[in-house]
Amino acid sequence: MTLETRNFIAGNWQDGAGTVENRNPSDLSDIIDHFAQADAAQLDRALGAARKAQAIWGASGPQRRHDVLMAIGTELMARAADIGALISREEGKPLAEGKGEAYRAGQFFTYFAAEALRQIGDTADSVRPEIEIDIRREPVGVVAIISPWNFPVATPAWKIAPALAFGNAVVWKPANQTPASAVALTEIIARQDLPPGLFNLVMGPGRAVGQRLVESPLVDAISFTGSVPVGRGIATTATTNMTRIQLEMGSKNPMVICDDCNLDLAVSHATNAAFGGTGQKCTAASRLIVDARIHDAFVERLVAATEALRVGHALEDGTQIGPVVNQEQLHNNLDYVGIGKAEGAELLCGGMRLERPTEGCYMAPAVFAETRNDMRINREEMFAPITCVIKATDYDEALHLANDSEFGLTAGIMTRSLARATHFRRNARAGCVMVNLPTAGTDYHVPFGGRGASSHGPREQGRYAVEFYTTVKTSYIAAGEPA
Repeated sequence: MTLETRNFIAGNWQDGAGTVENRNPSDLSDIIDHFAQADAAQLDRALGAARKAQAIWGASGPQRRHDVLMAIGTELMARAADIGALISREEGKPLAEGKGEAYRAGQFFTYFAAEALRQIGDTADSVRPEIEIDIRREPVGVVAIISPWNFPVATPAWKIAPALAFGNAVVWKPANQTPASAVALTEIIARQDLPPGLFNLVMGPGRAVGQRLVESPLVDAISFTGSVPVGRGIATTATTNMTRIQLEMGSKNPMVICDDCNLDLAVSHATNAAFGGTGQKCTAASRLIVDARIHDAFVERLVAATEALRVGHALEDGTQIGPVVNQEQLHNNLDYVGIGKAEGAELLCGGMRLERPTEGCYMAPAVFAETRNDMRINREEMFAPITCVIKATDYDEALHLANDSEFGLTAGIMTRSLARATHFRRNARAGCVMVNLPTAGTDYHVPFGGRGASSHGPREQGRYAVEFYTTVKTSYIAAGEPA
C-alpha cells in the first residue's frame, strides 16, 4: 500500500488488516483508492503510544504547541484548493464548498494555536490564614475522536486542534466514507514536531474499531459527531470507565418565515439552508414553518428557486448541488420521499434520482408541502436534500412548532420585527439561533452545540472548548516553617 492509503499509528504509516474501496459519488466508475482498515491490535498499539506521548506533550510549553498548530493551519489554508478538490471528489460537495471547508479547517488550527498561549490560571487567598490557592487547567489525557463524513476535514479539525492545543493526545477514527480526506489531514499533522504516538489515524468500521475505542480504559475523553443511536450507545458504554464525553448528534432544524419578512430574502436563505451541501448538514433547515398569510407566495417562489438549482458533478463549474455521499444514502433519501407521500404530504418538486453524464448518486432536491409536524419526515433527521413546509396560523403557533422536537441544534427566523426576533432568540429551544440568516453557517471562534437529542456534554469550538479538553486542578500552598 502507499502512504496515501495507510493508517498512522505510533508515529509510523502502517498497512491495515484489510482495505475498503473509496468511490467518487459524482462518478461511480472513479475509484479514488483502497484504504487501510485497522484491526484491534493496531488500535491497541495506537492507544498505548498515545498514553506515552501525551505525558511528553502535556509537559511541553505553550510556544511549542502554538508553533505546531500554526504550521498545520497555515498549510491547510495554503492548500485549500487541492485539499478542497479532494474533499469534493470523495464526499460530493461542490468544489467551492470543498475549498471553503479546507480553508476553514486551517482557521480552526490557527485559532487554537493562539489559545495555546492564552492558558492563564487563577489564584486566590484561602479563607484560612497564610494559605494561597492556585487554580489551573491540565490536559484531560488521551482523546478519542470519532468524526462524520459530511465535513471530513473541518469537523475533525475543530476537535483535533483544541485537543492538541491543551496538551492532549489524539486517536482519530474518521468515517469510512471519506478516508482520503482523513489521510490528507493526517499527512500535514504527521510532518510536525510531535512525540511519536501523540496523533494517530485509525481507520476502520465503527462496529469494530469504533466500539473498541470507546470501550478502552486507556481513553480519557471521547468527542463524537454522528447519529443519535450511535451517540446514545457511546454514552452508555462510556459510563463503565467514567470516560468524559462530548456528543454532537441529530437535528431537525426549523426556520420560521413570518408574514412581515422580506420574502425574496426568506426564499434565498431557506433554499441555501435546506439544500447547501446537498442537505447533508446537521444545521440544514428541514422544517420551514410559514405564516399562513404568506404561505402560498412563499411556497411558489421556493419551488421555483429549488427547481432552478443546478445538480451536477461536484468538480464541474456551475454545480450548486452535488451528489449525495453514496448509493446507500441515496436509497435512504428516496425511501423518505416515499414515506412523505404515504403520510399524505404533497411533493411539489424533486425527490427523484437524476441521470447525469457520469453515473453518480444524484438526486433532485425536494420540497414537501401540506405537512404536519407529527409526520416522520418532520420528526426524523433525513440528512437529505429534502425540506418540508409546515403552515402556521401565526407567530405563536410557529414558535410552538419550532420547539416541538426532540432536537435543538439550530433554529432560524425571518422577520423585520425586532421585538419578534428578540422573543424568538430568547424562546427558541436551540443551541444556535439565526435571525434573518440561513440555519446553516457558524463561526469558528464561538461555541457550537445544541439541546435535547442534538448534543450532550460541553460545547465545541471557541474558548468554550477548554471545558472538555482540560480538567481543573486546585492546589493549596502553605508557607513552610521558618528556618
